[in-house]
Amino acid sequence: MKYSLPIFVFIFSFSLQAQDRLVGKSFATRSEVIAKNGMVATSHPLATQVGVDILQKGGNAIDAAIAANAALGLMEPTGNGIGGDLFAIIWDAKTQKLYGLNASGRSPKSLTLEYFQKENMEKIPAYGPLPVSVPGAVDGWFELSKKFGTMDMADILQPAINYAEEGFPLTQLIGYYLGSVNRFEASGYDNIKATYIDQNGGKLPQEGEIYKNPFLANTYRTIAKQGRDAFYKGEIARTITSFIKEKGGFLSMEDMATHQSEWVEPVSINYRGYDVWELPPNGQGIAALQMLQILEEYDFSAIEFGSEKHLHLFTEAKKLAFEDRAKYYADMDFANVPVAELISDVYAKKRKEEIGDRAGKYGAGEISIGETIYMTTADKYGNMVSLIQSNYRGMGSGMVPPKLGFMLQDRGELFSLKEGQANTYEPGKRPFHTIIPAFITKDGQPWVSFGVMGGDFQPQGHTQIVMNLIDFGMNMQEAGDAPRWEHRGSSSPTGEEANGSGEVYVESGISYETIRGLRSRRHKVIHGGSYGGYQGIMWDSINKVYRGASESRKDGQAAGY
Repeated sequence: MKYSLPIFVFIFSFSLQAQDRLVGKSFATRSEVIAKNGMVATSHPLATQVGVDILQKGGNAIDAAIAANAALGLMEPTGNGIGGDLFAIIWDAKTQKLYGLNASGRSPKSLTLEYFQKENMEKIPAYGPLPVSVPGAVDGWFELSKKFGTMDMADILQPAINYAEEGFPLTQLIGYYLGSVNRFEASGYDNIKATYIDQNGGKLPQEGEIYKNPFLANTYRTIAKQGRDAFYKGEIARTITSFIKEKGGFLSMEDMATHQSEWVEPVSINYRGYDVWELPPNGQGIAALQMLQILEEYDFSAIEFGSEKHLHLFTEAKKLAFEDRAKYYADMDFANVPVAELISDVYAKKRKEEIGDRAGKYGAGEISIGETIYMTTADKYGNMVSLIQSNYRGMGSGMVPPKLGFMLQDRGELFSLKEGQANTYEPGKRPFHTIIPAFITKDGQPWVSFGVMGGDFQPQGHTQIVMNLIDFGMNMQEAGDAPRWEHRGSSSPTGEEANGSGEVYVESGISYETIRGLRSRRHKVIHGGSYGGYQGIMWDSINKVYRGASESRKDGQAAGY
């Protein structure tokens, strides 16, 4: 069976200026959350409370992150779950060091580039069995727990198990996005109805109605009792791989059994005295570092936030970084990615010289040689976790193994099928990833754990948050609530080439004067767009408290104790 779904574009526009603020912060819709002993910020209030409860029971930030992520896999099935991958950056208070975890899965070893060529495919489809790669999130949980956790996995997963069995009310956005289930069902995808509709009395719940997933509760319970091997070597793995092969895919028991996460060294650049940290490829985190290195060449103390010059320089820096992203970013086990050169200040100075007064089109520099959730936690010991997890496009691949309660990711869509590129499909290779966690330190100490989910927007979102905090002096909540913009139309690691100079999408808070000025510089400006989801926690070393913030454009919450 061939699977196809229409692509839906959701346009949101928000006015972000609050009228009842006491302190004149023009972009903050609410105050920061401030707490002494711990903080959790996620895109779902109940998941945030799960994390806080774990902290109050004596768990640390790592335990709370896993528990909240498990809850989000239930509560936001439209964006994440154990059918997807995970990345994390952890500040460990004991060793006073940052650690990076790449828990992304690899492509099936028996699926080759020649298969796609014989099928005359120019790109890997978005849905069905072919874009399914090994789901890495569960192994990521156990790696995090083994290295830094303090609680048993059974206790960590129990809150999510309880919610899956007893049910919980759907939030506004998830109630809306869950409508994609009906489109999967109408397109003939198996087990959709049994998993998302039949378990809820034969009707897909709406906003405010109770949603349950007993299948997922059973899966979580099995993982809690039998460990990560239950997912990768046991009956769960057999169910996944049998289903995928039945549908014409290639994922095998060997692919599942040989999967392992990788601990990696985070990489950083210094931006005006602050060290900004990302994970190296196969993710796109270093694109944010490349952008910041270029933007540091300009004096933003003399450039107003949201001004024509601000958006012009930002957009041009993004274009330069994304051309490099398209050419160089890939699984570093298969490609020689020149990370140090790409994020160096010497390279940034060279690239900066290409920026003029008008919208430009660029190529990659010459060097010798993507739906998601983001969440963050912090504890009374000083540990902080920056974690992002995703199924990728449109809830995932549409492939729902029977009676397991989750959908498998379609991350394999992000391989290129053009021969000779860094991100060209190969067996056992990790695809290019859009999901990226971030962290900022100051003088070797933790300052901000943050992230902004949202596909290709993420490096742009990270860069905007860093600039809002450092260049424009915003607090954590204001930095997330400030109007956003996004440039689209750059070249892609999947093989697409740049669409001229692209388009700049802006939220309603961007002034008409700025838009008019951008158009005079030959930028194509479009109102509206979707701008991901931000969560952040700052360590206030003066007052010894955490300051938390959550995305005002979504359902989430920051909370502490």
